[in-house]
Amino acid sequence: MSVNDPERLREIVAEICDHMAQQTDRGTVADYIPELARVDPARFALTLVTAEGEVIAGGDADTRFSIQSVSKVFALAVALGRIGDALWTRVGREPSGDPFNSIVQLEHERGIPRNPFINAGAIAVTDAILARSEPREALGQILQFVRYLAGDDDIAIDPAVAKSETATGWRNAALANFMRGFGTIERHPDKTLGTYFHQCAIAMTTSQLAHAGRFLAFDGALSPGGSRAIAPRMARQINALMLTCGHYDGSGEFAFRVGLPGKSGVGGGILAVAPGRASIGAWSPGLNAVGNSHLASMALEMLADRTGWSVFAPK
Repeated sequence: MSVNDPERLREIVAEICDHMAQQTDRGTVADYIPELARVDPARFALTLVTAEGEVIAGGDADTRFSIQSVSKVFALAVALGRIGDALWTRVGREPSGDPFNSIVQLEHERGIPRNPFINAGAIAVTDAILARSEPREALGQILQFVRYLAGDDDIAIDPAVAKSETATGWRNAALANFMRGFGTIERHPDKTLGTYFHQCAIAMTTSQLAHAGRFLAFDGALSPGGSRAIAPRMARQINALMLTCGHYDGSGEFAFRVGLPGKSGVGGGILAVAPGRASIGAWSPGLNAVGNSHLASMALEMLADRTGWSVFAPK
């Protein structure tokens, strides 16, 4: 049986879910955001959406969670679609090597964040979306884009998480004000931050997340030969950034172990793509030392090992 046969993939997903259920070290939930601290660390989910449209899911695949920094992928696509390469005058494209909420490099690099997936870079991207919009309109555009990608209007922002982030996001406020001093962000920091916090509070299931990630697995289209969401060039750029920067200062380790573009969030979610093969949503709320889901990272490594999926493998 081919590893890409749906029945074999179902066996692999079931095996991974069983293995994760037995793990005693489940990481630590992100307790610096009070609402995230309430999430049960026993949760785990994994969903694949294949090129043929097969949906293969295991664990708590219908449980919603806050996607947090995974939202940066969708915001980046919106910003690139709106202003194109002009975005790169505000944010770089290099790995940071520092924690996701670090302010250190901004001082040395005159307020230009290293990449769109650290917090400073994502705040700059959100500010770029706000250039011609008010916060409510910009949020609506990001949310509608995610719903379109997933083919599901039942995706919303969790107001309790957004409120919790707004009340505790002091480091993000420092980043935004620092960048405003350099002119990297142009709107009032409060407006940019409010939009950013609500964007991060989008709640989805792994099944919805895997569907929403199809455009990155299929060169900007929702399926092979299907409706186009973004240009192929943009999809390839986003995948490159996910591979090199999608897991903060754990990005090299993730690329080494998994070999697929991926973006993590402190809610415990990871969106990964096997180009031309599948879009993958994984979730477990406990994080490792660098802020990525401990079990979801392990699960994606097992998946890559058993399927042979890798951007470094010959087609």
